[in-house]
Amino acid sequence: MTVYTTMDSPLGELLLVGEESTTAKGGTALASLSVPGQKGGAVVAEGWRRTPEAFGEVRAQLSAYFEGELTRFDLEYVTRGSAFQRRVWEALDTIPYGTTTTYGGLAERIGAPRGAVRALGTALGANPLLVVRPCHRVIGANGSLTGYAGGLERKRRLLAHEGV
Repeated sequence: MTVYTTMDSPLGELLLVGEESTTAKGGTALASLSVPGQKGGAVVAEGWRRTPEAFGEVRAQLSAYFEGELTRFDLEYVTRGSAFQRRVWEALDTIPYGTTTTYGGLAERIGAPRGAVRALGTALGANPLLVVRPCHRVIGANGSLTGYAGGLERKRRLLAHEGV
């Protein structure tokens, strides 16, 4: 069963979507974390159940992150996507808090040719787990902030929060 709730954050209201799980801390595996106006962000669908209590662990970790007390999430995720997307998303989890990498650097991490930058950008744009799967840590080769489904201002705020 798909469950959801919302949560206030420094980035605005977050929509948390999950699947019930017997193995996840708190009983819910996170399927999506999105912000209002996000390109490709989740939208509450018919049949989803609003269950704030199902997200206690997710909320606690997000709150600790925004308070500067957590630098790495320990959550179970529901991961849907192509094999390439999943490879890119898993590589995001290896980018340490407070650091950035470039699209070229990310391509190297997954063993893709440097010319795969456009495909990487598409996979990053489809990341369903903003904040917890840190696509905000990927920047342009010249150090510029490029593309972020949640908007460049939110990307800037997340990087500043992490001391970048």
